[in-house]
Amino acid sequence: MSDTRTVFVSLVVEHNGDGYLAAVPGLQGAVAEGDTVEEAVFNCVDVVKLIAAYRAERGESLGFNEVKFTTATRMTVAMPIGVG
Repeated sequence: MSDTRTVFVSLVVEHNGDGYLAAVPGLQGAVAEGDTVEEAVFNCVDVVKLIAAYRAERGESLGFNEVKFTTATRMTVAMPIGVG
């Protein structure tokens, strides 16, 4: 695996009528909906990846929480596994 960069973001998830809305505060356009919390989170991650790719093409970064990611990097990720 070659050296890459990864970005750690915090998501805000809210119930919005029929489903859930996930957003990344401070990153314009990083908003997505889903029928479940998990779907909203994964949809929002996809949006963030699209925004990051677009900015990379323009030579821009997301501007926050960027970490060099190598084969030696360890990380912890919190994911929702159920909502009661």
